[in-house]
Amino acid sequence: MDLTIPRVLGWQFVIGAALAAVLWGVYGNTAGYSALLGSLACVVPNAFLGLRLMAPRQDAKALLRAAWIGELIKLALTVAIFTLVFTLVRPLSPAALFAGFIVTQLMAFSGLRMHHDTERKTSNSDGR
Repeated sequence: MDLTIPRVLGWQFVIGAALAAVLWGVYGNTAGYSALLGSLACVVPNAFLGLRLMAPRQDAKALLRAAWIGELIKLALTVAIFTLVFTLVRPLSPAALFAGFIVTQLMAFSGLRMHHDTERKTSNSDGR
């Protein structure tokens, strides 16, 4: 079983929480919880999509359909979370909110590297 998706989600959460802690310490409570909410606006929809993609499928068409529907729901969840945050949370630091979201989202690119490293370690080739 490939554990790349859970590892990426775990690192996204860790990096988001670390950024929130730094902003909390430097700029205060509002920046800290705003960054944490931005990170959660990324991690929660990504976790939904990741769990959806990890479920066993019968064929490639079913996986592709699950990915498309999952991506649409992920987008809707992201919009819903941002809508809730902007309407319910006062005071809010939009800069910290979007910084948390963007930094956390950029961690998804590390998944490419994690997957590449996993493939290289488990491959039977000589590593070239």
